[in-house]
Amino acid sequence: MNINNMTRKEFEALPYVPWDAPVRANGLILLPERKLHDSGYRCLSFIADCCDDTLAKLGGCSDVTHLGGICGFGCENWVEKYGECPTSVPPVPWSIDCLPKSGLLRLFAPQHILILGPSLSSFEVFVEPRGKK
Repeated sequence: MNINNMTRKEFEALPYVPWDAPVRANGLILLPERKLHDSGYRCLSFIADCCDDTLAKLGGCSDVTHLGGICGFGCENWVEKYGECPTSVPPVPWSIDCLPKSGLLRLFAPQHILILGPSLSSFEVFVEPRGKK
């Protein structure tokens, strides 16, 4: 399916993938839910425009999205990578646009692949440069 031609109802109808499924994506569509989180904020679902040209629906219980992880250090195991709290991390060219038919927002980072964390109350989004595994 072409995300530019999909309606909000078509995105809503997609089945959820398992909460801990590893997902690599070209972009992430934010889908606000009608239900509220315990925090009082609206829950979010996410539609991953996966690198294998499929769509994966994640989340549904998240009220916060953390770009670069909860601390913003750019990787899941930042203590292992940096050995201490880093004073700087590589910049990421985050971008957001609005899909023409559904009106939903799409998050992406040019020349990067999004690495999506597990679907928990807080949802983490990391990146890696394209061509790196």
